[in-house]
Amino acid sequence: MESGDRLARLSDQGVSVWLDDMSRHRLSTGNLADLIAHKHVVGATSNPTIFAKAMSAEGPYDAQIRDLARRGIGLDEAVRLLTTYDIRWACDAFRPAYDASGGVDGRVSIEVAPGLAHDEEGSTAEAIGLAWLVDRPNVMIKIPATAEGIGAIRAATAAGINVNITLIFSLSRYDEVIEAYLSGLEQADAAGLDLASIYSVASFFVSRVDTAVDARLAKIGGPEADALRGQAAIANARLAYQRYEEVVASPRWQALEAKGAHRQRPLWASTGVKDPAYDDTRYVVELIAPDTVNTMPEPTIDAVADHGEISANSIAGTGEQSRATLDALEAIGVSYQEVVDALETEGVQKFDDAWAQLTESIRARLDAAR
Repeated sequence: MESGDRLARLSDQGVSVWLDDMSRHRLSTGNLADLIAHKHVVGATSNPTIFAKAMSAEGPYDAQIRDLARRGIGLDEAVRLLTTYDIRWACDAFRPAYDASGGVDGRVSIEVAPGLAHDEEGSTAEAIGLAWLVDRPNVMIKIPATAEGIGAIRAATAAGINVNITLIFSLSRYDEVIEAYLSGLEQADAAGLDLASIYSVASFFVSRVDTAVDARLAKIGGPEADALRGQAAIANARLAYQRYEEVVASPRWQALEAKGAHRQRPLWASTGVKDPAYDDTRYVVELIAPDTVNTMPEPTIDAVADHGEISANSIAGTGEQSRATLDALEAIGVSYQEVVDALETEGVQKFDDAWAQLTESIRARLDAAR
């Protein structure tokens, strides 16, 4: 298969290819345009870590930082203006994909400040503010799936905001995310909003689950533990997709869909392989199913294009086996709940640390420009 054929076939199976990265360098050099034109990329996501890395490079952001300094713009507002500039530009680049898909794809995501992850009202206000500041119909606002984030997801959806729910690790939290989306849509409908204008994805993190579980299995040791290495993440994601199928078959969802509501597609995030012992396409080829998004770093897109084995549907019929995998992990002493709780806490902290790094870098550069 030619590289384009592999990615085209993946798209034909109902998997939308989104880029898990964003930077002004990608935008200004034509790299993003090339991925759109030749690698079937129809969306992109950003997060605090991505922006911290992008803005650590001098050059692409220097002129805007100098202008912000001359205008006396404060630090928090400067960070918002710098990040939303990139997202606005990316939204424009993806506008043809947005139009061609009727709004399903061509999406670009920007996250609320991670310090708001446990602040329901603050996250809601930030989500509405970011949507207003980017001012593009194809922007999605990322809200972490913390306990407090669930209320913000519901409120933002009810306000007509397109939401990308991020940092989902557990099936029970995913159930709460689904409920927040459904109840948010019901509130939006009661308020007279057009449900056809609201879109959402639920970002279920994958590779980090294997990293955490495999570390615990290594401590346990033995053939039984070794046999379970690299099995948890895919099983977890496949069970999440089973939940999705159950929801879209429910009378409650069908009533909303009849009013124009769009399905909240599962999005597989953290799909770059972290263990070199594993095939570098596994978190793509093992999670192929209709109505899904796979957001990949560019090396993973290239790997899939080069040698990914694309099947018709690699999730169908795997529910029983996936449940057995999680049960086997529990039986050997790996607590599923402990793993996913730790991953959620760690995920929020990593983004918070990256945001602090980003703001400190911008503070120093604003001071230097002044």
